[in-house]
Amino acid sequence: MKVLVTGAAGFIGAAVSRYLASRGDDVVGVDNINDYYDVNLKYGRLKELESADFSGSFQFIKMGVEDREAMAELFATEKFDRVVHLAAQAGVRYSIENPNAYVDANLVGFMNILEGCRHNKVAHLVYASSSSVYGANETMPFSEQHNVDHPVSLYAASKKANELMAHTYSHLYGLSTTGLRFFTVYGPWGRPDMALFKFTKAILEGKTIQVYNYGNHRRDFTYIDDIVEGVIRTLDRPAESDKNWNGISPNPASSKAPWKIYNIGAQNPVNLLKFIETLEAALGVTAKKELLPMQPGDVPDTYADVASLVEDTGYRPAVNIEQGINEFVKWYRAFYNV
Repeated sequence: MKVLVTGAAGFIGAAVSRYLASRGDDVVGVDNINDYYDVNLKYGRLKELESADFSGSFQFIKMGVEDREAMAELFATEKFDRVVHLAAQAGVRYSIENPNAYVDANLVGFMNILEGCRHNKVAHLVYASSSSVYGANETMPFSEQHNVDHPVSLYAASKKANELMAHTYSHLYGLSTTGLRFFTVYGPWGRPDMALFKFTKAILEGKTIQVYNYGNHRRDFTYIDDIVEGVIRTLDRPAESDKNWNGISPNPASSKAPWKIYNIGAQNPVNLLKFIETLEAALGVTAKKELLPMQPGDVPDTYADVASLVEDTGYRPAVNIEQGINEFVKWYRAFYNV
């Protein structure tokens, strides 16, 4: 297939691009290489992709998804079979500081993707949602059947909006769309604004790490390879109409339209202090900790119910937290020569 991967210089985007090109697909990756975090890491991911010997191919184009004319031209020229949309302004806390960035990338950008798919007969659009959409919900584990109408950050609201926008296009134009609610992704080549990366850097530099909610957070940390498996399994299975759906007792995760929502997580929440202990063991260094209250926009716990994804696609998370952290530490030491 010919597949567009947006956010291809990002953590998940680069990993998905690598998998697709490795199995023989022709991948066009786009990314605007913004400076939300160290661009050297983004270029490092691209360098690895562009130097690899794939059975398929990988081509990179520097482009922002919020550029309507450029995206329309790209879709019209390349005629993609399928699209994996991972480009977004990430970060819960940053959405409080710079909300306009989320409107441009996550709403305007997503609109351009939907229009490109609609006008160019794309067979299936898979896009990144987020576990953050569960917001104020306290029922565990988080299920796609739960209400997600109470987001606690603009980032979460933008991801919920993406799910609604996708449903509209599935309903009006028959576009097959699948939204994936990712749960705390980590692993080699991860994002510097995420806890594992920040903690590793600070601990190795002998600095104090800031531990919010006094370390009582629980997160369903999901290793990058497990995330990629979920993305590929859903990409290869276009969403279809749910024949049992009805408007009297509607299923929130499916529709009469070809639209579907899945959680992708490890289904194994880990206490933050336990997570730090595991990192300390992998590094061979004890962290200096500053325990702080919970930050605005954060939720205390995340825990994915992935039964629907397992049933429909055979997905099985395979990497435990000890394995995943050790792999990240090995990569970090090699990449930064620590």
